Amino acid sequence: MNLLSYKGYTVRVEFDGRDNLLVGHVNDISDVIGFHGESVSDLRAAFEEAVDDYLEPCAKRQRDPDNPASGRLMLRHNPVIHAAR
Repeated sequence: MNLLSYKGYTVRVEFDGRDNLLVGHVNDISDVIGFHGESVSDLRAAFEEAVDDYLEPCAKRQRDPDNPASGRLMLRHNPVIHAAR
């Protein structure tokens, strides 16, 4: 799988056949960051600009930006169960 990645953010890309555009949305955050481009290079530039445009006001307002979820889940359970493998 090929992913566009920038500053820890990755994207989901779809093709809009009606407008003949590549449309991207940042994955794994609750805030919405969307962008589009007519080519892969346009899409990459729009992605990086959208992330920067998201991070800049967060820094100015001293608000932590939404960071992508790692997908890892850590939990504790009984050591006896762990040792029984």
